[in-house]
Amino acid sequence: MKPKPTAKRVKRAHPPKAAWNLRLYVAGQTPRCVRAFANLKRICDTHLAGTYRIEVVDLLQSPQLSRGDQIVAIPTLVRRLPPPVKRIIGDLSNSERVLVGLDLRSDAL
Repeated sequence: MKPKPTAKRVKRAHPPKAAWNLRLYVAGQTPRCVRAFANLKRICDTHLAGTYRIEVVDLLQSPQLSRGDQIVAIPTLVRRLPPPVKRIIGDLSNSERVLVGLDLRSDAL
């Protein structure tokens, strides 16, 4: 009788899920919405390097999706993970405000 194979550590084919789940609500390709995405991408690349996921929701294509996150203005960034849920409205050009809003930096700085 053969011995049972022991469990082996298997390397993952892809990295683990992102620790930061961000959703950016926009309305088409307006300059303000495009700027918000570019600013968010730059901030994430600098401060969250590889541990984030950005989902862009275009409310012109899927307006019903605004209800779940209670979107009242665009562009709006919603931090879904890590908890608690946070919202930041605007083009995200004020990096310090975004970092404080995402809890990446203390507002005491």
